[in-house]
Amino acid sequence: MLWAEGLAASFTSIFLLLLVLSRSPFFSSLTVAALYLLLALFRFEPVPASRTLQVVKPRGRLSVIAHRGGGHDAPENTLAAIRQAAINGATGVEIDIEFTADGVPILMHDKKVDRTTDGYGSVQRFTYAELSRLNPAAKHRLKHKYHGERIPTLREAVLECIKNNLTIYFDVKGNADEATEALRHIYMEFPRLYNTSMVCSFQPKVIYKMRQADVNVVTGLTQRPWSLSHFGDGKPYNSSFGKHYWYILMDIFLDWGLNNILWNLCGISAFLMQKNFISPEYVRQWNSRGVEVIAWTVNTAAEKTYYNTVLHASYITDSLVEDCDPHF
Repeated sequence: MLWAEGLAASFTSIFLLLLVLSRSPFFSSLTVAALYLLLALFRFEPVPASRTLQVVKPRGRLSVIAHRGGGHDAPENTLAAIRQAAINGATGVEIDIEFTADGVPILMHDKKVDRTTDGYGSVQRFTYAELSRLNPAAKHRLKHKYHGERIPTLREAVLECIKNNLTIYFDVKGNADEATEALRHIYMEFPRLYNTSMVCSFQPKVIYKMRQADVNVVTGLTQRPWSLSHFGDGKPYNSSFGKHYWYILMDIFLDWGLNNILWNLCGISAFLMQKNFISPEYVRQWNSRGVEVIAWTVNTAAEKTYYNTVLHASYITDSLVEDCDPHF
């Protein structure tokens, strides 16, 4: 339903802000009416809740999702990680999509290969043939156990997940047009993914384009508050006082937009939130909107118990076998 209590409050806030700035009730009313009309015309309806639950709570239980395939337990974003996640009891895996110089969708979290492989430079500098010669286990703590591993294509990863009966969370960080087109073809080739996967992104543009490409895909928005102004460990991006507080202001606007307008525009089925900002009230609020909450990255036994017994919310973790530090 478009006109819910939360959305009414959001448009009331916009009206009051415009009224204060313009001092014109007519202009404020006209602008809010125009915004509402645009939202009504261009928003997507979420997929049926029954299909969302098949992905987020498969077989009626909470999801335990291996982050980057479980990057603490095996080399991240590899077929070995996917297999190990299944062995360790994961219900699903989160994998990251990047593209090679010749347009092949592959699994890679970073824009560069330096952190995880024995190569260096931008992912998009390499053709797939060149990239396949790199070792994605080269810098992993358990590299001695993973010989001959290579960077997989998106299709290879999907086949491995299907083989191991894992749900898939496709994380798209950029390349919106290329990613949505690649995923559209993947869903056409493997229709079972409509009930066993989700496309998620920090960027609303990616999710909106995915819904445009295929309205039947389950989608979710990802958020870490203060992500424009701070690194994942809390350190500020900018040393400049002015830039730092400018990006804090942008963070406030982004947070308000995601929680009040953009989730509705995209018709998402889930909200993937950094664990430190989730509470019982937060889960209740999103569930009342018909949106499931998924936490990341939940890496200690105490946290996992809390999510299982108190919040009753699915979560993403770097390890299924031991406590570990978060992988940013």
